[in-house]
Amino acid sequence: MSAGEVIEPMLATLGEPPAGDDVALEFKWDGIRCLAYVDDGVRLFSRNGRDITTGYPELAELVPLAAGHRVVLDGELVALDSAGVASFERLQQRMHLSAPAPALVTAVPVVYEVFDLLFLDGEATTALPYLQRRELLAGLDLAGDAVRVPAHFVNADPAAVLTAARSQGLEGIVAKRLGSTYQSGRRSRDWIKVPFNQTQEIVVIGWKPGGGRRSGTIGSLLTAVTGPDGNLAYAGGVGTGFTQAMLEQLQGMLAPLSRPTPAVAGIPRVDARGARWVEPVIVGEVSFRNWTGDGKMRHPSWRGLRPDKSPARVPRVTPPVETIDGVMQTLGGSWRVEVVRRGSVTSYRIVHGEDVIDWLPDIADVERILTRAGVAMEALQPAQRRTSA
Repeated sequence: MSAGEVIEPMLATLGEPPAGDDVALEFKWDGIRCLAYVDDGVRLFSRNGRDITTGYPELAELVPLAAGHRVVLDGELVALDSAGVASFERLQQRMHLSAPAPALVTAVPVVYEVFDLLFLDGEATTALPYLQRRELLAGLDLAGDAVRVPAHFVNADPAAVLTAARSQGLEGIVAKRLGSTYQSGRRSRDWIKVPFNQTQEIVVIGWKPGGGRRSGTIGSLLTAVTGPDGNLAYAGGVGTGFTQAMLEQLQGMLAPLSRPTPAVAGIPRVDARGARWVEPVIVGEVSFRNWTGDGKMRHPSWRGLRPDKSPARVPRVTPPVETIDGVMQTLGGSWRVEVVRRGSVTSYRIVHGEDVIDWLPDIADVERILTRAGVAMEALQPAQRRTSA
């Protein structure tokens, strides 16, 4: 491998947060993966190897920040909202533009959160252990208006770092083995991602016309994921989470992709009724509660398009096994509090309809949230426990 090649990024595996002194914890960013090649200029590539350099002109500052070093960096591109929190919805305004107008660059600035170093002055660092790569990265002092090297925490309590991530409005954490090498193109258990909410990359295979306020546009999308056999498998429909701008953009993209039959077999008749089928080339991302027994996403909500992902590589995400050690709920079950154990970490989860607040580290956090909602702790009664995957 040479610095001139387009490197496939190493990928994390969904799992429970490990504890121990051989693990570093990092914040998980709600953006898109980006590899940056820096010498006398900058080249940027997405996770699927697409050149996105011209879409993010502010990252030209990597050249002076690198101070003459030739480097290949790995990190996440994020767009910040007015409170300084990474917003995937805001990033959508930049993701599809190869030459954004200066006004948009100013209105929706991005930040490159750099968390790994793959090449340094012509020498590959991928065979070095994570901790040594991090030390070399810190030595570059990459701190600018659009570039940051976020903190990593060694020998830290996962629950405490999860609490810090939640308080900052972040997406979760990633646990990385201190001695792990950088395994290009592999999804490795040396990196474990622990998101607050489950997300799934999907391929759009069709859509259904809307009614009422959505009359004349898209009512819902029909989706698929890559099955164990490598073929697409139906994953259900998603009809919430769209803005009007998203619907208009999707309609324009899907119109020329029409096909007479679905690209996926085994779609239930009720789901297929009235559907308009399209070629399976557009990748998006949804958040959802969990999987149903027949392989559909429960309570999915649209997050946005993922042009940085390939439609051939959208495997179903299987969450780690969790044990519910205790459950309390209000009369009728409209509010539910669960004590959740994932591996060695115990936390609390509040469920209210389709709203879920997870990874709460302390019962005091539960009480504070319920009190704000006008629910007294005394109103909770014991309920049935369950174990889920």
